[in-house]
Amino acid sequence: MLIKSRLSLMQIFSFTWKVDLLLLLCCTIVYYLDILWLKSHIAIPVSISAVLGTAIAFFVGFNNNQAYDRWWEARIIWGGLVNDSRSWARCLLQFYSSDNAEHRQTTARNMVYRHLAFLYALKSALRNRPDNYYHQYLSPEDIELVRKETNIPNAILNLQARDLQKLKQTGTIDGFQFLEINELLIKHTDSMGKSERIKSTVFPPNYVFFTKMFIWFYVIMNTMMMAETIGAWSILFGWAFGFVFHSTHLNGIALMNPFEFSPLAMPLDSITRNIEINLLQALGEPEIPAPVEARANGLYIM
Repeated sequence: MLIKSRLSLMQIFSFTWKVDLLLLLCCTIVYYLDILWLKSHIAIPVSISAVLGTAIAFFVGFNNNQAYDRWWEARIIWGGLVNDSRSWARCLLQFYSSDNAEHRQTTARNMVYRHLAFLYALKSALRNRPDNYYHQYLSPEDIELVRKETNIPNAILNLQARDLQKLKQTGTIDGFQFLEINELLIKHTDSMGKSERIKSTVFPPNYVFFTKMFIWFYVIMNTMMMAETIGAWSILFGWAFGFVFHSTHLNGIALMNPFEFSPLAMPLDSITRNIEINLLQALGEPEIPAPVEARANGLYIM
């Protein structure tokens, strides 16, 4: 996720250099094609630029609004996971009423650790980037059990439900405490399912395809129209018009899949690390990992 409100020209170019080169190439070809051949056959009306520009603005605006809604929903989901994770650790540490203090600490610690494994496994699944970091928070027996499942985060939640049921059956927690902790477990499942829904629901490709096609059509028509009045300057102005529309559209496309591993997607590394720090501090662990550092000279976090 970008954390700088101002970008340098080099940083902007690093995001858009491919479309910049394509735009310049396209405008150059269209200009010489118009001057050498089309100029004597057809004249492009000026009104076409205004009509096409307005229509394309509606398409780009719709795409960007829908893309941002997906991104913001993902942020709400993981913001809820942050709060629920803290509550999970608090409930386990405060509600546990075993007479054996050492046993109490060990059981609560294992379930908090297992929750951290759930978060890291979920992050890995959403990004499609295999990562065994979550193994360090699971026992060897738990690792063997979850490996048998296709959905590892859900398998970890099943282990949590199993141990929670044991706590109730042994009288370690009473019925009201069981309901409260189980409600948090349900919230974890809901957050996981909502995240998976966003990831598996493909943004309608026809919107993206036709918007791109209309933008290129607009660039071509605009360059041809200006070539008859301002000459070779139409290449630069054609690129400028195309740059505005393409950059705006690229911003929306970058938000359509909020769980991808990209600078404009959700900072899952930072969020999970912050939760990890909070929960380990709640357990009183001596070794606490450092927060995720920003990349590219403080430009974005992952």
